[in-house]
Amino acid sequence: MILYGIPTCDTCRKAKKALEAAGHQVTLRDVRAEPLSGDEIAEFVGIFGERIVNRASTTWRGLSEAERAAPVPDLLAAHPTLMKRPLIRGAQLTLGWDKAAQAAQGL
Repeated sequence: MILYGIPTCDTCRKAKKALEAAGHQVTLRDVRAEPLSGDEIAEFVGIFGERIVNRASTTWRGLSEAERAAPVPDLLAAHPTLMKRPLIRGAQLTLGWDKAAQAAQGL
């Protein structure tokens, strides 16, 4: 199971802890240290669309209107922390850590 996120994200830490407590072996992939590839970005945007961009993030608030208008794949390539977190590749590919995502991952 791969959890895409950043180690300082509280939600990512909660998700990792809960998944490990449920017996899953979880690898945290720090998207700052190891950015998503073009193929990964295309896959995730194809599945989640605009929802993959966290418009409540500090990174988003720091962007100019011109930068915000860029296509989603370009935004994620330039600013990996704009990705809503966590994105989990496990039983299913899920985005976020709400009840639906937890249920999809077997919790």
